[in-house]
Amino acid sequence: MRNDFDNNSFRDFEYIAGMDAWGRAKLFQAYLDDQTEKGQLNYRLVTTTGCGPVVEMKGIKMISLVSNDYLGFTQHPAVKKAAIEGIVKYGSGAGASPAIGGHYDYHAYLEKKIAGFFRKEHAIIYTTGYTSNSASLQCILTKDDLVILDAGVHTSVMEGCQCYNRKTVKHNDLDAYEHILKMSKGKHPLILVIIDGVYSQDGDLAPLKEIITLCKMYGAKLMVDDAHGTGVIGRTGRGLIEACDAWNDVDLITGTFSKTFAHIGGFVVANEEMVNYLKYQSKQHLFSASSTPAAIAIIKAIELIDEEPLWMSVLKDNIKYFRHGLLGLRLDIGNTKSAIFPVRIGDKIKNAKICHALQQKGVYANQINYPAVSLKDARIRMGVTALHERAHLDEVLNVWEDIKKEFSL
Repeated sequence: MRNDFDNNSFRDFEYIAGMDAWGRAKLFQAYLDDQTEKGQLNYRLVTTTGCGPVVEMKGIKMISLVSNDYLGFTQHPAVKKAAIEGIVKYGSGAGASPAIGGHYDYHAYLEKKIAGFFRKEHAIIYTTGYTSNSASLQCILTKDDLVILDAGVHTSVMEGCQCYNRKTVKHNDLDAYEHILKMSKGKHPLILVIIDGVYSQDGDLAPLKEIITLCKMYGAKLMVDDAHGTGVIGRTGRGLIEACDAWNDVDLITGTFSKTFAHIGGFVVANEEMVNYLKYQSKQHLFSASSTPAAIAIIKAIELIDEEPLWMSVLKDNIKYFRHGLLGLRLDIGNTKSAIFPVRIGDKIKNAKICHALQQKGVYANQINYPAVSLKDARIRMGVTALHERAHLDEVLNVWEDIKKEFSL
């Protein structure tokens, strides 16, 4: 490793031959100090206000594009009220894991609500969205099975599959999917294809209809994680599955409560047998404390998507307006069709400097570098919400116009 660390990434410190964890931590600290001093480490920044279109950082107000609170429900009075009332009625915690005393009526109702939201009857909830993927997959898969992953799936999916036979497909490459499915047909008890509805780094959509056709043709099951599509895609916010009318074609629907649903936690929607299997066999569910009574806020957020469709309408208008503005500046935003806007920069050092410059100009956006994306695909990631006003978006676009000139984009 070079002393200035500019050619290093977080991944370089996962394993260093002959060095123990304390040695790696010391070297990693030197890396953090170096990158912080250069203004190239734009992570774990402290804000003193909640989710919203404007946040405060070190006493300075900034337009925030880092939140996945797509419909702004973390700030909705009815959602806050539900959380408060839940705590008043039940207390601040659940007190136990779900199998041995930590399963309350609000948990059962939340499971029913999220299943019904996706036009199904059965669901299991987890205390994080991450474990709804990783824990479920560790439970479902065996060493004899094969899992086929799109290269763009979330880290939680990759972790859930890391101990099993897996093939990673170039993003949205239908020919590659078909090749692997054709070569693997009949060779495994289970072949599971896993995709996102909306991909978190590119903001683009999966070719769901075509993948469903391939799964049926070659006898594979299909799992769709639509964390970033819920509340954003589809006529009533049910995500890409709704947009494609694929309710009967997806075997596992997973997602999170931390985005549109304004809280924390995750879920898996499946048939009754699979849900019951997970409830008793998925270790991270079985041995983790249940979600707190504040999770009653999720139930209200689910209801609000149908009760107040205005928020989705405003979000869609904001997405359209911001896309038009970024394209007008001739910035490379790829093939995004969601509330996620990646401005591709390419060089990771330049990307980090642009992120810092945006902050200096009052815009808080995400610096995305390797290993979250490939080495040459560094980008600034921005998320639009229903609470952004036109003036906020205009100010961001004006800043990008300056950034474009300053960095010769």
